[in-house]
Amino acid sequence: MFVYEEDVQLCLTTLQKGGIILYPTDTVWGIGCDATNEAAVAKIFTLKKRVDTKAMIILLGDEATLTNYVSDNNLQIFDYIKGIHKPTTVIYQKGINLAKNLIAADESVAIRITKDAFCKDLMKAFGKPIVSTSANISGYPTPLCFADISLDIKEGVDYVVKHRQEETSIQIPSSIVKWDEAGNLIIIRP
Repeated sequence: MFVYEEDVQLCLTTLQKGGIILYPTDTVWGIGCDATNEAAVAKIFTLKKRVDTKAMIILLGDEATLTNYVSDNNLQIFDYIKGIHKPTTVIYQKGINLAKNLIAADESVAIRITKDAFCKDLMKAFGKPIVSTSANISGYPTPLCFADISLDIKEGVDYVVKHRQEETSIQIPSSIVKWDEAGNLIIIRP
């Protein structure tokens, strides 16, 4: 069995059991779990030593599933997503069908449609969205490649993906945008 296929299967098993994974994304390496499992999400907050009021990003494999997790039906957002090429996270006004500790106090949720093949294959097999938060302890710099990830993180997850560990090219976090109530685009992180 190829490492890639084995990684997908071992991630799938870990996610189904409520575990957390360390995995490559279309941006930086991420810590992930089942985005519908509140206990699994809590494990990530604990590992990152992060206050549970600070939002985390959720990855989806395609636009078609977006309406299962947000109640925004703003066509302007959907048109924007289709036209972007850089990984971009969109903050939606009202998250639904997700772990309560992933939805901000104002009911917003941050979601990115991933274009990464590994993430897409994993989500297709899992059938649910996956959390994607940077692989660092809160307050420390975001690791820009696998070699930069601290031992605390690597040892604190239930499974570490082998695929792409050897890559040394520097990755950057996604852009973050949202729309205000008047329909204006607000760029939070370019």
